[in-house]
Parts: sequence; structure tokens; C-alpha cells
Amino acid sequence: MQTEPFLLYKQLNRLKPAVSSALRLWSSSPTALPGLSLRYAASARLYSGLMEPAAPLFRQLFESESSTYTYLLADPDTREAVLIDPVLETVDRDLQLIQQLGLNLTVALNTHCHADHITGTGLLKKKVFGLKSGISKHSGAAADIQLSDGDCVTFGKHSLMVRETPGHTDGCVTYVTGDQRMAFTGDALLIRGCGRTDFQQGSPHRLYESVHQKIFTLPGHCFIYPAHDYKGQTVSTVDEEKKFNPRLTKTVEEFVKIMDNLNLPKPKKIDISVPANLVCGLHDI
Repeated sequence: MQTEPFLLYKQLNRLKPAVSSALRLWSSSPTALPGLSLRYAASARLYSGLMEPAAPLFRQLFESESSTYTYLLADPDTREAVLIDPVLETVDRDLQLIQQLGLNLTVALNTHCHADHITGTGLLKKKVFGLKSGISKHSGAAADIQLSDGDCVTFGKHSLMVRETPGHTDGCVTYVTGDQRMAFTGDALLIRGCGRTDFQQGSPHRLYESVHQKIFTLPGHCFIYPAHDYKGQTVSTVDEEKKFNPRLTKTVEEFVKIMDNLNLPKPKKIDISVPANLVCGLHDI
């Protein structure tokens, strides 16, 4: 007769590929985390991002109007924290969580100059003493830290490496954790999709090259965390996107044809978001 923990383990491994990949990566057996029950260990991995004792604290937050993900990472020992892609309307929510967790927010980063929402970076700088902002130097936007390919943003003993991934905009970057287990891809690579290339210096050729050379070269188990998702998906992996992305599994010629014929309406907030984001989100607030 099969025991309850064994049945639970089988059920977890029937979940979507990203979750199954996580379980294989971090737990080769139900006893991989001594002292924790299987049920607790699984829920910790799936919900809170507790990947291993040395991993950073991690939270994925959502803003519903623009379907934007904001990501909080922190060193559990020093309590230094980084926030990726904050949204103006959810600044107070993010700060409340940071306070509840006893963290010290040191850097607020953007993956690019957004067109569909105003960044919360500028307001955060007004509310958090000493906070630094960061964005690609190719974005044309104001920030304390102008980032380039290969730069490193540190928080405690952890770090985020900068990979330039232009194509959606000139200033798109992907932030990769030092252990290459997590990549925050902005709009360059979405879950089963990618950012549009028909405005803000967009180029389907550059985007295809960026994804294939800077993201698809990461380890297959590396988790993909995009800036947006419109279907309720939260995470993917490099291997998943290399196999199942309906656009980026095509040849470059096929990809360019797809992107050139999307015929999408322009983002509703582009006329206010882009000018505001060029000045760190502080325009008219």
C-alpha cells in the first residue's frame, strides 16, 4: 500500500513542467531537506521561493491593471534587498511587505523603460532614504546606476548579473542570479511569448539574437521570470521556452514575419508612461 507522502510526491510531479523541474533540481529524494516534512518542503519551494538554505529570500508580486510582475529578492542574513520592476500604484504594498519582512531596500531596478505603466522607482526613492535606482544606460532614462552588459548588482552575499537583451527596446536587460538559477527577463522573453518589436526602437532581428545568445545559453533548469504575463502563468524555464515557445522556436526569418504582422494596438498608457519613466517615474506625481 502506498503511503501518503509517496502519493503526495507523485502528485507534485504531475504538476506543470516548471514545478516538476524545480522538484528535480532541488530535491532528488523526499528527504533532501533534513528535519522538514515532505508536505512542508514542497510548499516552501512552490510558494516562498525557499530553494535551499543558501538561496535568497524571494517574492513574486503582481499588479493587475498592466499585468506586471514585481520581484523582491533579499539576503536573509544581511537583510539587504533588491526590487525589480516596481509599479507606481503598488509602491505602498511593496514597502509594507519589505517592512514586515524586516528588509533594507538598497536598489530598485527596471528591466527597461516601460510603455504600459509608470515605474515606482522614483516614488520609492522619495520614501526610502539612500535607495539607488538602476536601469540600462541604453534606455535613455535617468537613474543613479547606469547599467551595462556584465555589470553586477549585489545585495549581501548575493548578486544579479546584467545581460543586455535589446530588441523590445534598446535598453532591455535581463538580470540573472549569481548561481544562474533565476533570470528576470523583462519583456524580452515572456512565458510562451516575447515582447513586441513595433515601437521604442524595437527590432525582431535583435530580439531573436538577444534571446538565443543571452537567455537560451543559460542552464536549462534556470527559471524564467518575465515582467508580464496575461494568462496567469508565473514561471517557466529555459528548457521549456527552448522547446515550447511558439515564436522563438522558429527560424529567424519566420520570427521576423510573425513579429511584423502582429498588428497590435499601442499600449493605453504609452503617452504618459514613457515620458514619466525617462525621468525615473517622477513626472507629474
